Amino acid sequence: MFTSQTSSFQDSIDVEERDGDYDNDDIGIGQRIQQINCYYSIYFYQSTRSEAAEENVAWSQRRADSTTCQDDFSLTLLDSSLPPEAEPQLRCYISRRLSKGALLGGMGNIATVELSIPEQSVGCYCCLLEQESSPDQSEDGNGWVICFLGGSEKGLNLFRLELDKYVQALQGSLTPEMENLESEIKPYLCLWYEESVMHIHRVVQLLQNSVCFLLHAALSHTPVVVNGSDERTKTDVARFIKAASLQGLVQEDSATATLCKALSEDAPTDLLIDCSTSPPTFTNAVSNRFCEDWIQAFLNGAERSNPFLLRQILENFKLKAIQDMNNLKRFIRQAEMSHYALFRCGQFLRSCGNGDVLLQNARAEHSGLTEACGIILVLEEFLSEPPLVPAALR
Repeated sequence: MFTSQTSSFQDSIDVEERDGDYDNDDIGIGQRIQQINCYYSIYFYQSTRSEAAEENVAWSQRRADSTTCQDDFSLTLLDSSLPPEAEPQLRCYISRRLSKGALLGGMGNIATVELSIPEQSVGCYCCLLEQESSPDQSEDGNGWVICFLGGSEKGLNLFRLELDKYVQALQGSLTPEMENLESEIKPYLCLWYEESVMHIHRVVQLLQNSVCFLLHAALSHTPVVVNGSDERTKTDVARFIKAASLQGLVQEDSATATLCKALSEDAPTDLLIDCSTSPPTFTNAVSNRFCEDWIQAFLNGAERSNPFLLRQILENFKLKAIQDMNNLKRFIRQAEMSHYALFRCGQFLRSCGNGDVLLQNARAEHSGLTEACGIILVLEEFLSEPPLVPAALR
């Protein structure tokens, strides 16, 4: 089953007008990229209860001035882009979180912190990466705490999965000695904002009005192939598709399996994007009125250069599609008992502008229900016919 949190298309698309608080500290619509300062910090977390602590004491003393000690752990600064007066404040905040057991290994935690920086209050993502131990070693509880700061708490929460993935990619490169700190770790941490947050903005900037083709491909599960571009652009497009797709929102495993099977039987034609031209050219491009209605919202978000706003618009786009899917399923149930409900269902599919995608998903979800499949077939035929025009308007 799908869940919905929007009430109408206008409510969901007019993010700026509907949520005036976004103009303040929630997402910061008025901010532009050059006005968003981003910071990072990385610490070595060491349990003083473990035997391994004695082996690393000499290394820890090298940075004793940057180490915060508690009853059962120490926190040692390895590197930070924060101003000198702000970093101890962050370290104190992290120590409190660790003391309360609020940082779990491999799981990011996002909150608002107040530091001695121009923004004063910023969103802070913290993640504890535990040190991997061999089977013959006892778990010593050591690891690294990585923090990303910038934007707002609500804004960073929109990119939690991307931030988790970005941090976890460091797992194999971290060692207690940190010999690769300057050559590998530091450059990687410096790019957290560009790599984890800015990909949606880059895609919208690249495709402009053609972003509707990508939105339709995401909703209809159409494979997308990008040619004539660098790996970063290919990765950006793939991540945009994943963020816009509704796959994974179907709670029943059987429904998910049925959907994937039906879509593979349909053998959709790949959407080809050639980035060797400017602007990029498309082959097998398909869109509909629903996706086209969202173009201006994305372009406005890109013009404001605010990736958090763009992600919120994308989430609202998905929520509206989910709401329409819920409505269609309700209409189909009613149509099994009423011809009038069947007519209303057809009218709804025409008015929403997303009838092709909704019927595709409905056909997959109801594949095992004979009566529902018959209704969907009638609806497909209804949509393929031109709408009737009243005589007075001819």
